[in-house]
This record gives sequence, C-alpha cells and structure tokens, in this order.
Amino acid sequence: MDFTAARARLIRQLSTEISDELVLAAMARIPRERFVSPGEQQLAYEDTPLSIGLGQTISQPFIIALMTEALALTGNEKVLEIGTGSGYQAAILAELAHRVITTERHLQLVKSAQKVLDSLGYTNIEVHLAEETLGWPEEAPYDAIIVTAAAPRVPADLLAQLIVGGRMVIPVGSRYTQELYKITKRQRKNIVQNLGGCRFVPLIGKDAWEKT
Repeated sequence: MDFTAARARLIRQLSTEISDELVLAAMARIPRERFVSPGEQQLAYEDTPLSIGLGQTISQPFIIALMTEALALTGNEKVLEIGTGSGYQAAILAELAHRVITTERHLQLVKSAQKVLDSLGYTNIEVHLAEETLGWPEEAPYDAIIVTAAAPRVPADLLAQLIVGGRMVIPVGSRYTQELYKITKRQRKNIVQNLGGCRFVPLIGKDAWEKT
C-alpha cells in the first residue's frame, strides 16, 4: 500500500474542515501506520477510529485534528496529554509544542508508544504510567492539556494543573456519548466552548469514572 499517497489524501480531506495549516502539516509528516495494529495498517488513513487493544482506540483523524487545532499551539508550550494510547496524538503535539508530558494507565501501551516514538526520533516527549491523581502534577503548570478519554465532568485536578490563560480540550458526558469542550482558564470564570458531539473511551481514575 502507498501510505504516502493515502496520507496526502487524508490531509486533503481534513483540510475542508480544519483550517490550521500547522496542524495539517504536522499530521502530514507523521506515519500514522506506525501507530496502528499491523493487521489494520491498510486502514491507517481512513477517517475512522481503530482499535489498539486493551479496550482502547486510536481516535478518528478528524477528531484528533479538531482537538489539536483547539489548543492553538505556537511552539513554545508545555503540553499535558491524558491517555497516551498509541502515541499518535503525542507525536502530533511534539511537532507543535516545545515539550509534551503524556500519561497512560496501561503499562503495555506505555511501552509500545514509547518504542514507536523513540524509533521516530522524538526527544521532547515524556511518557509516564498514570498514577492515582489525574495528570502529572510534578511538571505543572501546563500551557495546554488534552484529554483523550471521556469524563463525567471537567476534572478539578486537571484544571489545577493548567496555567491561567491555558487551554484544555476534553470530552465530557456519559460513558457512551459526550460533547467536546474547550476550556480556557481564567482567574474568575473559565470560558467554555462546545466543539460538538464525540465518543471516547471512558477516563478512569479519581475525579473521573470508576473502573468496572
């Protein structure tokens, strides 16, 4: 399969709805086929989520682009990602930000994502096994936070790790359907924008869903 041609075709498709040229250029540089299961590489550039095992998915490219665009990264930021998964979103963030801290609760995914990211030469990404508290408070505050799993509410622990003026993108709702929110932190009242409906795997942990 010609992955280069398939990637270019996907980027052209995304460009009809995503206007941030930096996001599109970053996605055009990254071999998404390296982040999916070997048996599904032929689907790597379809605009659809794919299973990566352990009940987790690599998100639909459009949703990834939309969430990344909403962060409005300029290249100087320290970004926190909740839910490393395959590592694909972390790679995109690393192309657009100064430093990326990403956490994942499945050790197997931590190891596999780290292996792929290392093989692609990324040196500005730290992958951590998630702890009980959401996020990675040791490195806080962050300029931007992206959450790639659905929460029943906006977690206070994550808001506390965001700088004033920083942006968080997070799906909020039930375990089955959510709305994608962009929250801009302010001293008094945060600004909340609804970016539309979405569907993510549940965020597990304190201030989120309990593991079942």
